[in-house]
Amino acid sequence: MTKLMKEFNSKTPQELAKLIAEKRNAMREFRFGSTGGKAKNVKLGRSLRKDIARIMTELTNRARVEQKR
Repeated sequence: MTKLMKEFNSKTPQELAKLIAEKRNAMREFRFGSTGGKAKNVKLGRSLRKDIARIMTELTNRARVEQKR
């Protein structure tokens, strides 16, 4: 388990939802900024997508655990 996943485990679902919104906004800004050639860090898009996927996976896992109860 990565350091980032451990960080997500300690957050509440509301905090994770807020974090997803922030990451999606950053991804949107990255995509539209890159069309004008403004992107300095081209790997940022990949890392943002992976972070969003990790957060969504954590939320899904929590929902599955709640359903089983």
